[in-house]
Amino acid sequence: MRNPGAYPVRSADNVLTLLRMLREQGELRVAEAASSLGVAPSTAHRLLATLRRHEFAVQDRHRVYLPGPALTAAGATAPRPELRAVIHRLLRELVQQCQETAHFMILEGNGARFLDGVEGSKSLRCGSRIGLLLPAHVTSGDKALLAELPDGQLRRLYPRGLPRLDQSGGPRPIVTMSALLRELAEVRRRGYATNHQESEPGIMAAGRCVRDRDGQACGAVVLAVPSVRCPPGHLDELAGHLKSCADALSREL
Repeated sequence: MRNPGAYPVRSADNVLTLLRMLREQGELRVAEAASSLGVAPSTAHRLLATLRRHEFAVQDRHRVYLPGPALTAAGATAPRPELRAVIHRLLRELVQQCQETAHFMILEGNGARFLDGVEGSKSLRCGSRIGLLLPAHVTSGDKALLAELPDGQLRRLYPRGLPRLDQSGGPRPIVTMSALLRELAEVRRRGYATNHQESEPGIMAAGRCVRDRDGQACGAVVLAVPSVRCPPGHLDELAGHLKSCADALSREL
């Protein structure tokens, strides 16, 4: 006799398996999910679509599934709701000091999620990226967060190597793991990360980690400036302003 509860239990088990794979690997494709679960691709697609509908997963432009905001929040990476107002206030203060666009961002798998932002006051400025998900290895804020990870955990975020961006008109982004490891070693030495038109031509940025009371990195603050207004040494100057903001945020967490 068929057990009527077997199918729901099996489906729940499959969903939990996919959640674990998303958290550990940082990305997941339908074919890989189907193979791991031993189900048809159509079944894997439905399960992943369910996770996406409930914001436990998101898709990038290549239709690859990445950890979504609900999964990130479950891991205590996203700021608590009551802290959002504090983050926004401190970003506004940072913009008042520097007149450049500021963001707060978190790491979602191997992606960079812009959670909040305030645009700069200058007529030529970088626009808001709130809600946008970009590859982490080309953004200054999430480079700062990637630099906090042990090499083994970092490599598990990129089981197929670094994603390549279809970009022209700017410097070529990092494309190999060895190059990324060298960049992150420099970030640890310097204390902040930079983005030299890697995420988008014409945009330069500096980013620093924000830490919780246990000293664990839980997000990053970023200042972005148009490249035409970014002379040598300007990112270093912005990084100094970022330190004050990051320290103030850390005291609130």
